[in-house]
Amino acid sequence: MIKAVIVDVDDTLCLTEATSFVLENEVLAAMGRPPMSRGLHLANWGEPLLEAMPKRSPGIDLERFGPLFHDFMRRHVADGRIDVIPAENLAALDELVLSGRTVMLLTSRTGPEIQHMLAPDHVLTSRISGIYHRDNTRHGKPDPRAFDELLAHTGLSPAQCVYVGDSPGDANAAGGAGMAFIACLQSGVRRLDEFDERWVTASINTFPEVVATVDKIGGAAG
Repeated sequence: MIKAVIVDVDDTLCLTEATSFVLENEVLAAMGRPPMSRGLHLANWGEPLLEAMPKRSPGIDLERFGPLFHDFMRRHVADGRIDVIPAENLAALDELVLSGRTVMLLTSRTGPEIQHMLAPDHVLTSRISGIYHRDNTRHGKPDPRAFDELLAHTGLSPAQCVYVGDSPGDANAAGGAGMAFIACLQSGVRRLDEFDERWVTASINTFPEVVATVDKIGGAAG
């Protein structure tokens, strides 16, 4: 019985790789550094930002990059250029909640990178019961222990949860933790054949398909 649907943020709940690529290059330009290529950005997309940036821009000063990135991020959020959750995805979250399921987010972002989604007036506030990120969990994906705090806080078992994500690392974390996993392929960044088939319970081409897919996997919430 699936009681909780745990959702990844980037390229699952909202499409962010392309906009993040633009944002990060704007920060690099402000630092006087050359832009990265899209291929380089895609190569380690899904890794925590400050772990990925030395590969995307070798020799970068992370202590300078971090504050600049957050400044640019705030502007992009305020301008509606990033982290815009489509109405149909919000409707899907509503359906999951109405079915009696708990909805939570688990992301590789840090607290400051997700802070705007924690605001009391954010569209997610009434729809999700918690956001787990790199600053309130001891382990990050693809480590299966990324779910430890969530499971401890909720008292749920892995068998009662399904994780929805877009990357092989998401699948490895969920599968290793004993959870069902739904691969969301909407962004086009990953193909299904890139995933370890052992960990993929189902795949969807658009996020709203998650409602019917969760019903198929786990039946009515109890």
